[in-house]
Amino acid sequence: MDVIVTGRRCTISDEFREKVSERISGIERFRDRVQRVEVQVSTNAHKQPDQATQVEITLIGKGPVVRSVASADDKSVAFEHALDKMKSQLRRAADRRKVHRGLRVSDTLDLPGNAAAAPAADDGPQVRRIAGLEITGDGPLVVREKIFPATPLTLAQALDEMELVGHDFFLYVDAESQAPSVVYRRKAYDYGVIHLDVAAKE
Repeated sequence: MDVIVTGRRCTISDEFREKVSERISGIERFRDRVQRVEVQVSTNAHKQPDQATQVEITLIGKGPVVRSVASADDKSVAFEHALDKMKSQLRRAADRRKVHRGLRVSDTLDLPGNAAAAPAADDGPQVRRIAGLEITGDGPLVVREKIFPATPLTLAQALDEMELVGHDFFLYVDAESQAPSVVYRRKAYDYGVIHLDVAAKE
């Protein structure tokens, strides 16, 4: 398992890299298919002192990407918080899989794509089309659009991926109905799911 530690607007010492590699090695007992671990440390002097340093840990391997983020006033503290959060996410996913036996996690990784704006006209104000909306000139509306390749998942797989990325909701295509669907966390281990019925226009 490769451990890659990088820093943004900060210096990473060899001592910190060694500590991270040593602590990360314990994750293998939770997730034995991890091939690479990326740890990114970034600092922002404009944030509150207890949020000035952020550590993001990403597990990459066979299966869905697992990610956790934490902030603190020190990179070592932020790293420990992010690591604890990741272990908690992995435990929750493992506990949920025990209830849903026979779960098979999708081996595909979601890679965000970039949406291109429409080319500007030679004369007159610039007209752009973003997320289905036509924006003239600078416009008061700013929309960030992402496109993800979608592999149909069962409800159990969608729940698993939601837990592993640490989000409160997960958008997916239902494997049985092929309907766009969202699963979301309610309370404790309770979940809700919304399926969209895309009716064809007559």
